[in-house]
This record gives sequence, structure tokens and C-alpha cells, in this order.
Amino acid sequence: MDLYLKVRLACSQGMSQREAAKHFNLSRDTVRKMLSFSVPPGYRRQAEIKRPKLDGFTGIIDSIKEADRSMPLKQRHTAKRIFDRLRTEFGFTGGYTIVKEYVRDHERRHREMFVPLAHPPSHAQADFGEALVIIGGVEQKAYFFAFDLPHSDAPYVRAYPAATAEAWVDGHVHAFAFFGLKPLSILYDNDRCLVAKILPDGTRKRATLFSAFLSHYVIEDRYGRPGKGNDKGAVEGLVGYSRRNFMVPIPRFATWEAFNAWLEAQCRLRQNDTLRGESETIGERLKRDLAAMHPLPAPAFEACDQTSGQVSSQALVRYKTNDYSVPVSFGHQEVWIRGYVGEVVIGCRGEIIARHPRSYDREDVSFDPLHYLPLIERKINALDQAAPLQGWDLPDVFATLRRLMEARMGKHGKREYVQVLRLLETFELAEVTAAVKQALSLSAVSFDAVKHLVLCRIEQRPPRLDLDVYPYLPRATVETTRVSAYMGLLGCAEAAA
Repeated sequence: MDLYLKVRLACSQGMSQREAAKHFNLSRDTVRKMLSFSVPPGYRRQAEIKRPKLDGFTGIIDSIKEADRSMPLKQRHTAKRIFDRLRTEFGFTGGYTIVKEYVRDHERRHREMFVPLAHPPSHAQADFGEALVIIGGVEQKAYFFAFDLPHSDAPYVRAYPAATAEAWVDGHVHAFAFFGLKPLSILYDNDRCLVAKILPDGTRKRATLFSAFLSHYVIEDRYGRPGKGNDKGAVEGLVGYSRRNFMVPIPRFATWEAFNAWLEAQCRLRQNDTLRGESETIGERLKRDLAAMHPLPAPAFEACDQTSGQVSSQALVRYKTNDYSVPVSFGHQEVWIRGYVGEVVIGCRGEIIARHPRSYDREDVSFDPLHYLPLIERKINALDQAAPLQGWDLPDVFATLRRLMEARMGKHGKREYVQVLRLLETFELAEVTAAVKQALSLSAVSFDAVKHLVLCRIEQRPPRLDLDVYPYLPRATVETTRVSAYMGLLGCAEAAA
């Protein structure tokens, strides 16, 4: 710029262009440009770029790139692949660089543009994201539900072991409870947990559970175009923000409940932030969202998948590839199943007969040992090999009780031991364990004694073990001390001396 100024100043004071070119060691064309523009205009192309070797092949490249639009993202042509095809299939003799530059320019010219959107209050967007977490010391993938109110950017995030239909609905129920109100509408993608089918006219056939959820809360559902995440850019941004800020470093929590409580706390702290381009905090703008939202219905929606099944000959019911046990008395009967996020509930007619923690593995089996004790009592020879009892973590006093029962009563002792275990069907483990300890201390090793001691503890009365009432109790024989025996011991001692 200094040279530019000197040339223009010298020429304004009467120096000719020829003299200026000679004085400043410049060409006269350069001096002429300096006098024509007050500032350097930069390079200006006056004619289109000519590519003699490529011009005849640009149409082929354009058609390849156009066909790529309908192909999977990972199976589209790179510049190198296009160059190889031009050489082998179409006789191209030019270099790779001009092909690469043309492909890059083509992609730049055809890159999608977006319209900035304004979001009125009381409308929401929802989606799921993924991240690694450590729950209970086990590293696993977490699927976190993200719920965003775009007007205020107020977030809600909740994590699950799987992105099932129940998790979708459960996430909404907790989000509504978090804000205390429900939005007018929610924008979704076309997840298969929500949309069973997209009909030819563009309308969606909703999944059964999701349709029931919308009917319960009376919410309008809206959907983005398939494969177009930018249609719900607010919640897509929340998914990325949550992964970068809530999941880095990898979260470590003892339980999912503890992790979700921490995530809720982070969402509340987020309301104190002021985002770029805004003069108000998220919490201040959230007030306008809440003012336009609607109250929640009195009963919360029960977020569970409902189906039916039949009990097998091994007292198992199959749900989502996994088997769950029920009491053997319901064998071969029809049952109903409710799959919650963290629990599977099984019932027969109007009665709940089994509850199990939900397993997200495949072909897993979940046993409740209490379900099989009545059958094992009848088929006592199966006691040692019964799969439902394997790994049952009972206090050590139960093993001691069994050993003494079998030593005193043989096979009948096994049956009585199972009868003691069946007390757990009615009483708490702590109560039965205390009764077993007391029975061992009294040498009253029998089912009748243990049951009597349990009832005495519950009714808070002293035990009365009457041998006429409990004939199976071992009779203790206590002999009185005889002087002759004592004297005999003294005589043996003197002889030895």
C-alpha cells in the first residue's frame, strides 16, 4: 500500500506514467492500474478457465455426482475413484489434480443451504443420542433421550440401556415432570419405535405404544423428512452438546438412577447460561415457554410395552428373546406381560405373579428361586442340580442347617430344608436368617422349630419348643454327675502317676 500511495501521489503532482514506471521500477500497465483504482483491486479473471483435457468429461463427472445422491453415504465416488473411472472407461488422459479441483468445486456449488428458523414458545423437539458410560463398573453404551424447547433452548436429558419404545415414552414422561407442563407439539425423526410405516401420501402410521402416549397427553406430533436431521436442528444440537459436555470424561455411576439424577442437575444448571446472540438466560426465556404450555393430565402415562405369552413346562415366559420365571403353579397357562424400562412384570388374569429386573441381553434367563421351591420339595432329588438355585446367595447359616438336617434325617432332611427355604415366600430373609441362627444355637434343627422361632420373632413373644407338639425335634439327654465316676477319674490319674 505504501508503494501504491507513492505512485498515485507522484502522478497527481505532474509526473507522467512513463516517468513513474521508470522511477519506481514498475511496468506502465501496473502504473495504469494504480491510477485507475484507489485501492488494489486484487486479481480479476476476465475469461473463464479453460481445461482442454477435462472440458469434454465434465458432463460425465456431473452425472456421476448426481447419481451419487441416491447412494449410501459410504458408497459414493471419491475424486480418486472418478479419476480412475475416467481413465479406464472413458479414455481420459489428463492429470488427477484438475479432476480433484473440479469435483471439489462441484461439491461446493451443490452443497445444501439452510434457512434460519424462528421458534414460537411451547413447541418441542425430541431425539436419541449414544455415548459410552460406566454403570456399576461395567463399560457399556448409553442411549440418552434428548428433549429440547427450541424457543428457550431449555434441555432435558435422560439415559437408558437401550433406545426402545418404552424408553422413548418414559423419557417424555420424565421430561414433562421436569418442566411440570406439556408442549403443544413435538417434532421427531422417523424412528421405527415411533413410526411403524410411512404411507405413500407421506402420513405416518404410528407404533401402538407411541399412539397411546399421544392420545393420553393430547399432543400434536410432527416429523422431519427421512434422513434430514437439520429439520430438527435444535435437538440435534442438544445431542451433540450433551455428548461433549455431559459424557466427557466417560461418566462413572453406580446405577442408572444416580446417573439420571446427575443429568437432571446438569439440565437445571444449563438454564443459567446465556447463549450467543441472546440477551436473556435460558431460564428467563423458559418462562415464555412455560406460559404457553398446557397442564398435565392427572394420571401419568404408564410407559410399558404390553403383550401376552404362555408359561412353558419349565415355568418360563419368553419376552423379547429372554426368559423370565414364574411360580410353577402357573405352568402352561396364558399370562400377560408388561415390559418397563427397568422391569418386566408378569401376571395371570388380574393377579401379578412375577417381577424381574429387565435384561437387555439376548437369550438370557432370569430365575427367581422361590418360584421353583414347591416343585423341588416334591422332586427332592433335583435339589443339588436345580438351575434356579445355582448362585442363590444365602447366608452361611443355611448351609450349616442343611448339613445338620441331612446328617440327622437323611433324605427327609433335604425336604425339611426346602420347607425352611419356602418360609422366604412369606417372611423376609432377615427374619428367617435370625430364626435359623437361633435354631442352631438351641440345637433345634427342624422346619417346625425354625417356623416357630420366626413366628415368635414377628409376634414378639418368647419361644416355647414343646416336644409333644414338635415330635421331630431331637430330644436332649442330660445325665447328672456321679461321684463314683469322678473318683474313677482320680484313680486313673493316681495309677498313671
